[in-house]
Amino acid sequence: MTAPARADSVTGVREETGAPIPVPPIPPGEPGDLMSAHPQATAAPAREPRPTVRLLRHLLPYWRRLLPAALAAAGSELAATALMATASWLITRAAEQPPLASVSLAIVAVRALALGRGALRYADRLLGHDGVLRAVAGFRTRVYEALVPLAPAGTPAFRSGDLLTRLVDDVDAAQDLLLRVLIPAAAACAVAATATGLATALLPQAGILLGLLLAVAGLLVPALVLTLSRRAGHAEKAARAELAALTVDLTQGAADLAAYGARGRADERARGAAARVAALERHQALTTSLASAAVLLLQGGATVGVTWLALDAHADGALPAVHLTVLAVLALVSFEALAPLPAAARRLAEVRASARRLADLFDTPPPVTDPPAPARLPTDGPLGVDIAGLRVRHRPDGPAALDGVTLRLPPGRRTVLLGASGSGKSTLIAALMRFVPYEAGSVRVGGRELRDCTGDDARRAITGMTQDAHVFHTTIRANLLLARPDATDADLREAARRARLLDWVASLPDRWDTLLGEDGAAMSGGQRRRLLLARALLADPPVLVLDEPTEGLDPDTAAAVLADILDATRGRTTLLVTHDRSGLAAADQVVTLDRGRIRPVDLTEFA
Repeated sequence: MTAPARADSVTGVREETGAPIPVPPIPPGEPGDLMSAHPQATAAPAREPRPTVRLLRHLLPYWRRLLPAALAAAGSELAATALMATASWLITRAAEQPPLASVSLAIVAVRALALGRGALRYADRLLGHDGVLRAVAGFRTRVYEALVPLAPAGTPAFRSGDLLTRLVDDVDAAQDLLLRVLIPAAAACAVAATATGLATALLPQAGILLGLLLAVAGLLVPALVLTLSRRAGHAEKAARAELAALTVDLTQGAADLAAYGARGRADERARGAAARVAALERHQALTTSLASAAVLLLQGGATVGVTWLALDAHADGALPAVHLTVLAVLALVSFEALAPLPAAARRLAEVRASARRLADLFDTPPPVTDPPAPARLPTDGPLGVDIAGLRVRHRPDGPAALDGVTLRLPPGRRTVLLGASGSGKSTLIAALMRFVPYEAGSVRVGGRELRDCTGDDARRAITGMTQDAHVFHTTIRANLLLARPDATDADLREAARRARLLDWVASLPDRWDTLLGEDGAAMSGGQRRRLLLARALLADPPVLVLDEPTEGLDPDTAAAVLADILDATRGRTTLLVTHDRSGLAAADQVVTLDRGRIRPVDLTEFA
């Protein structure tokens, strides 16, 4: 028996009695370990570093790949500066018509620096992007791993579009932190220090002036940009998240908006959000442009000042003419490496906002935590489930969604759970699949207490077709293999046959490779439900759960699907949750859930 893939279980269980358990994000600045998928277990409130530092901590394992990129970037900028300084010395010295041997070394240096600059720039791009992309890929995986324990009860705390923004744009901020902030800053520091040292060696007063203006351009100007962009960066991230959420709403709810004549209002809200993003971007661009202009002014001032000091020293006979030219050119070109710093400071402000939003995500505690020393559930089925006195609340001070539920699912028997909307059926399934905690009572699976097991183990033993099960925008084959990636074609055909889907698949031109569209848009309601049933059957868990498999179908189709389900699950431990009371005579046990309590039903009612 093969365990089902977790991804199918994570698609969601909608609660009938109210909103899912609210898990609001922890306010910015709250502690938590960005390196842990369960931050609440390792949080150190008084000592946690800032979110940006936590982001860097995660990227540290990739330093062996990133350090050569930083060295190549610094080497490329140093080669460019040295090339101009050497070339200026060579030109000035050649004007004095010296012997060729006295300038031959400079000629070779100019050629080597010209070739080395290009090679180092290529190495910088190659090594930098390779290391950064690997780091971001690993970090994105960690973010997704931290998100999985929140689903499905914890994810409604984040809007879908905003959550997607955190998973994509905010994670990409790690890439910009390395490529657009740290590496350019390291290269600028190397060039500024080298240029200041060389200028000081040639003419101390020129070196002091150049170093002072380089410090202003490389430290003070970026610091001002960072300060001015900090608040705007937070506002821009929030505006982008709002725009993403509104876009998702417009896309997924287009039909409903059109049906109720609300498309105009929704479009107006989206345009307003887009306008706010554009206004914030213009403000950020203006700040960066003014800072870049300030760097250019400082570059001009440094060139004029250093040249004036050099001319004065040359007039006094204290500085050779070749050194005068070198100092003037050095003052001009040394600022080239500092030009990206205003944009880097602006990007750093955005990265800090992204790091804080990611920290909020990591710091959000999962609705259900795994025990420190988990027990192992048996995987050989069918298994029996014994529920005794189960009580579940969605809020600590709220009413009980399940209050004293006692139910036995005998091994190999099919149990049908009836109940009206709001009776707690989906809450019971969520508790069985460890999506929500239970405050009282007991759930024993194969003799093991469920709360003593991990969520992954619980969902290997108890899983199936949830109420909000998702059909992915891919092929029939890929949708089925989600439940069991190692399934053979024969396994796929058997699961489809038992779900009465095989004839439909065979009639399609592309058969198993047919694309199903977004959420199964290319299928009818009955076909979609049969596909989800086939996926649940292919998973072959010890305890099969089917939540409202006929929801949204017309009566004839619903009756046919329900009959197929009862036939396909013969001999399995099955919990079939439905509100449809027709065609249940083949079930082994029928019970009703009413206001959080179980009431048995006589099977003769369905004969």
